[in-house]
Amino acid sequence: MRLFAAVLSVLMLCCQVAQAQVRSYDQMIAGGELKVAVYKDFAPYSFEDGGTPRGVDVELAQALAKALGVRLTLIWAPAGEKLDDDLRDYIWRGSQLHNQQLADLMMRAPYDHDYAQKRNDQGELENGHVVMFGPYQNEQWQVAYDRRRLDSVGSVAVFEQHPIGVEVDSVPSFYLTSVFNGMLAGNTRHYPGVPQAFAAMKAGEVDAVMGMRGEIDWQVHEAGDPQLALAENAYPNMGKQRWEIGMAVHESNRQLAYAVEEALESLIRDGTLQSIYSHYGLRYEVPEMYQ
Repeated sequence: MRLFAAVLSVLMLCCQVAQAQVRSYDQMIAGGELKVAVYKDFAPYSFEDGGTPRGVDVELAQALAKALGVRLTLIWAPAGEKLDDDLRDYIWRGSQLHNQQLADLMMRAPYDHDYAQKRNDQGELENGHVVMFGPYQNEQWQVAYDRRRLDSVGSVAVFEQHPIGVEVDSVPSFYLTSVFNGMLAGNTRHYPGVPQAFAAMKAGEVDAVMGMRGEIDWQVHEAGDPQLALAENAYPNMGKQRWEIGMAVHESNRQLAYAVEEALESLIRDGTLQSIYSHYGLRYEVPEMYQ
């Protein structure tokens, strides 16, 4: 019992320390710094090029910090196994692995009511310490293909005869190996990520690649090959195929969320965000909230 009490005390102390690191909006402004968590090695959203931070989320974070009149500090976040883990580690509790450093703001959180209201076995909100807000991007699934080996993609059924590359353990992987009673599974090739799958397509190992539209657009843009095309097919029996991406803050920091959302709307309406996306070869659609 004494050992249990000691362990519990240490755990409570750790939680208190992490909570103390959640800065209020006034503290952030007074400190002149906005700490923003972005995913590490996640082109075209957030990555380093020769030591220089680049990406859509990086440039958006820079623009938001400028609008708030503060300097930007990036926190590079390796993706966890689940988004819940990332929100916990960077927004509300911290992590020993990351020196318990918390961000004021995290990019690339889902703007989804069902996800925000998700509850655990005890009926508690799984992300009750987090506010997810500010949709700034529409995302969806996309196929790119090589015209030299595939004339067109009218339907995913063409991948019964043509190999397609996907990221391992991804939604496209599960979809293509199960749709149509698994008839596409034999031609579905798995790679560590979309960049590797795309490299395999350029090497002739697969005829197409499926992934998130932003990643696919970026790879096509970087390749600069007119024989690489974007398909316009549908995905029968896939479920949710389009979603909105936003940001997250600690639930006690709604004032920051309001300020960021106001700045974001201005960046959308004056064309800044459109320009950022075009810079990386990405298509941009204004989220429904701002239409």
